[in-house]
Amino acid sequence: MENANMFLRQYYLQCLSHASYLVGDRSTGKAIVIDPQRDVDQYINDATAEGLTITSVFETHFHADFLSGHLELASKVGAEVVYGKSAEGRVDFPIRTMQHGEHFSLGDVDLEVLETPGHTPESVCIVVRPNGPTSTPHAVFTGDTLFIGDVGRPDLLSAVGFSADDLAHQLYDSLHNKLMLLPDATKVYPAHGAGSACGKNLSTETVSTIGEQRRTNYALAPMKVDQFVEAVTQGQSVAPLYFLFAANKNRQAHELYADSGVIKQLSIEGVLAEQAKGTVVIDSRDDMSFAAGHLRGSINVGLSGRFAEYVGEVMEPGTAIVLIGDSGTDAEAKMRLARIGFDNVVGVLVDPVKAFVENPDHVERMSRLSVEAFNERINTVRNLNLIDIRNSGEVEQGSITGSRHISLPSLLKRLDEIDKSDPVVVFCAGGYRSSIAASLLKSHGFTDVSDLIGGYSAWSALQAL
Repeated sequence: MENANMFLRQYYLQCLSHASYLVGDRSTGKAIVIDPQRDVDQYINDATAEGLTITSVFETHFHADFLSGHLELASKVGAEVVYGKSAEGRVDFPIRTMQHGEHFSLGDVDLEVLETPGHTPESVCIVVRPNGPTSTPHAVFTGDTLFIGDVGRPDLLSAVGFSADDLAHQLYDSLHNKLMLLPDATKVYPAHGAGSACGKNLSTETVSTIGEQRRTNYALAPMKVDQFVEAVTQGQSVAPLYFLFAANKNRQAHELYADSGVIKQLSIEGVLAEQAKGTVVIDSRDDMSFAAGHLRGSINVGLSGRFAEYVGEVMEPGTAIVLIGDSGTDAEAKMRLARIGFDNVVGVLVDPVKAFVENPDHVERMSRLSVEAFNERINTVRNLNLIDIRNSGEVEQGSITGSRHISLPSLLKRLDEIDKSDPVVVFCAGGYRSSIAASLLKSHGFTDVSDLIGGYSAWSALQAL
């Protein structure tokens, strides 16, 4: 039976496929936040509106795909930061750790920590019971251990000494001997949904139940542990370049997010001076506007898509950034970059269109090919480098004959595999990522670069006619 005093709200950040939670007990006024995003005022404002005080922040693990707001909440409301026992000694700020089976009381509302290693060694899930520690579980916050339709990938830490196979074995145990022991009616609230690089088959749904996942999740189908290990380690996409940076940053006492709303306004001369120092210029306009005219050397990552994630794939963390964008978008772009820990925005170009018209020598167009022009180029241009920048799972469904697969997250590290003297055409599924890739190549000195309008989807549709 649910407790009318229990408060539970999910916050879903579409541009990062990130879910966070506010859980409270109205009878005592105590509340916690689970896996918060870095801009934390919404949790504080909602808690205040409900008569709640945030006392703790629970982190299900060291996140790699975003910079958590745990330190911001600790600073703003004095909340303690809580991790599973395996996080002990691995951070450089004060934390409380809880071991498997330990309970945390908000009043009638009870929270139980389950240590569920697999996605990472310190991963935990949090069971919430509305009427004390012996009442029936209402929900479980599964972090990146169990998603809707998938489970957390165990390979992200292979670069820092953890075996994907070992973590996958631990994940199997965590799922079958801990989470699957919960009642079928227990609601499942994960930390991510479709689009996240933390798994390969995440659903667009943001809440499920243990029973539904038992029936429909491929990773929970009856299989031996070795079959499970193969299933969850194969076919994973290349992790975005910034993941290791964010995971390390989440363990450090880093600078807090401060939304001052002030961004330095730069003339085109100021932007060129920044470029000369190695600053990366990110143009957040849509791909068609960028193609029509942009500052030479800038990289196009449209704000309408997964902006922060893709910026994190095309530049080294910590590099200074200048923004170019449509009027009124600067603050949004800066905030979205801060959510992955990219705080070094040094300025924004004032009135880009006017600046481009008045300084044509610093402006260039992007070559974009229709499917017909693309097919003609394949048949007539010698030494054409055709690059498929989609993820592995997409490529497995089909590609264009003669293309080489270099996924977008790998491109920056593999530029030396492509001959700068050869013409290059890049393509993705629909055109958004290929504009990013083409502009990245141009910014690194490639001269003859085009991308395919409409991507592989448009090309394959024409072949079917």
